Amino acid sequence: MTQVTIRGIDPDIETEIRRIARENGKSINQAIKEMLHKQFETNASNRPAASLKQLAGGWSKEEAEIFERSIAMCEQIDEDMWQ
Repeated sequence: MTQVTIRGIDPDIETEIRRIARENGKSINQAIKEMLHKQFETNASNRPAASLKQLAGGWSKEEAEIFERSIAMCEQIDEDMWQ
């Protein structure tokens, strides 16, 4: 396994990490790893694929109508162009 060293942690954060580790009967290392994993899982929904999935179909009816009106001219077929 690899090792990561973090320097310059705010003293209040260090105190909180130590408190959490102590209360849960875990090493500081294990407590931090669990915090990081939990944060990573929580933020997984903020990844681009997930955010695009949330965006798709997320317009209100009014927003969709405005968009449809704004692109209507782009959907006109110029018959002369295809002859």
